[in-house]
Amino acid sequence: MAADQARPGNDVTLTFGGTATTLLRIGPFTLLTDPNFLHRGQWAHLGYGLRSRRLTDPALVPAQLPALDAVLLSHMHGDHWDRVATRSLPKETPVVTTPEAAGCLGKRGFTATADLRPWQTHVLTRGTDTLRITSVPGVHGPGPLARVLPQVMGSVLELVRGGVAGPEVTWRGYISGDTLYRPYLGEVLQRCGPLDAMVPHLGGTKVAGITVTMDARQGADLVELLRPPVTVPVHYDDYGLFKSPLGDFVAEVAARRAPGEVRIVGRGQTISLRA
Repeated sequence: MAADQARPGNDVTLTFGGTATTLLRIGPFTLLTDPNFLHRGQWAHLGYGLRSRRLTDPALVPAQLPALDAVLLSHMHGDHWDRVATRSLPKETPVVTTPEAAGCLGKRGFTATADLRPWQTHVLTRGTDTLRITSVPGVHGPGPLARVLPQVMGSVLELVRGGVAGPEVTWRGYISGDTLYRPYLGEVLQRCGPLDAMVPHLGGTKVAGITVTMDARQGADLVELLRPPVTVPVHYDDYGLFKSPLGDFVAEVAARRAPGEVRIVGRGQTISLRA
């Protein structure tokens, strides 16, 4: 993408809070993803009596958050939106999510949800800058398991800046959400264009012995499919249900000589999402 990285306010960074919680600064916009503030030893409730104990402490907590333009929520699960988020985040905070999750949040008093169906777009504006958020379909569980797991979406984020020649996409990234690998995810490139960065949710989460998030092999498949210059993996070791370590993904990508660079970010660290 043609991008004037020296232009003020054109930086794109990610601060990692653990699980799938990140603080994204995309030009003038600030987004929080999948807020999970539970501490080590606390239980995340996943529905149908299923729960999982957190193994790590969060590196982002509500009291430390800056003013947010929106929260981006891939789906309604206790390790992506927990009871602390419900209690602590202002009820007027815009939340971009699935129709199912928007309904749940409405019942909890949140008044500014945007419910997106696959390939629908929500727009944030600040001056002459625009952030486009496009919902990407996902599959959280194969076969019959899909009926008992929540709706899930990935998101393509595009920073659009005005200029003499007209609006231009200066950065484009994809956050996978808790989806399994599917070849149709190639539509991200067909519908939106080439990526600058990708943030895949990994972990190889298992429910009743069935994998419901990408493991190392599926994550590498997605890197090969979408060919991002930068890949920043998240969602891999915070809960006991996560069975595929980050090191397995890094090794798999290296063994395949998959395109781009894998950037590892520690909890509490901030990295660039530009190549």
